[in-house]
Amino acid sequence: MPEELEIIAATHAPATVKSLVRDLRTLLVQPGDTLLVHSSLSALGYVAGGAQAVVQALLEAVGPDGTIVMPTQSGQLTDPGDWSNPPVPEEWVETLRAETPAYDVHLTPTRQMGQIVECFRQHRGTLRSSHPTVSFAALGPAAESIIRDHPLTRSLGESSPLGRLYEQDASVLLLGVGHANNTSLHLAEYRASWPDKSNHREGAPILVNGRREWVQYEDLDVDEDDFDRIGDAFAATEHEQIGPVGAGIGRLCKQRSIVDFGVAWINEHRTANS
Repeated sequence: MPEELEIIAATHAPATVKSLVRDLRTLLVQPGDTLLVHSSLSALGYVAGGAQAVVQALLEAVGPDGTIVMPTQSGQLTDPGDWSNPPVPEEWVETLRAETPAYDVHLTPTRQMGQIVECFRQHRGTLRSSHPTVSFAALGPAAESIIRDHPLTRSLGESSPLGRLYEQDASVLLLGVGHANNTSLHLAEYRASWPDKSNHREGAPILVNGRREWVQYEDLDVDEDDFDRIGDAFAATEHEQIGPVGAGIGRLCKQRSIVDFGVAWINEHRTANS
């Protein structure tokens, strides 16, 4: 596989569970932490055991009193009429709305979330929230309190797993990715104000009283296009730890710090049609 050959060529020595735990400790991940993790396996270089090793290292780093959380989004269940990457023929849309199976916390795979997330989702102890398109998975003592009662609307707002993580003073860990991938900045969007802030209509197949239904609902029209800029500005405040994890870069910060910073940044910098 060309990508794997490139990763081998670019890696000095393979990362292991033990070396990853050491890297996480140096980054100041502590036993008992609650971590919201975003990741790219390929960015960490060659890892002995791949995604499974990363999941094991994360669980070992926080220990039995810690909790790991990951976004497990399933964009394939969003309204096909809105798809653009790629779009589908217009004549397919109604068939997809009518026939796509309902969201299932155990069976529905993630989409474009990476190998680490898929491995973590399938861990025997992992719990997953009930939202059909922007679910979160969690493993550890705080897991149930974080993922329970995930609302269909305001899906990344105060009553979502992101809001619960904020309440619990969790940390955000970025493994080989930047703040452009940081879902906590969506919570900042719900709290912030800007001229073009608006809702839009969503749709997804879910089970209602045991029967599959296509359900429509209103939610915030989120926009991550400026998240990398928010991340760059936040990094300048020196409120995040940065260091090597495997062959990649890890970033660790308190979720409250990046969310509060994001609210202030959006309030100041998002303008009409920006």
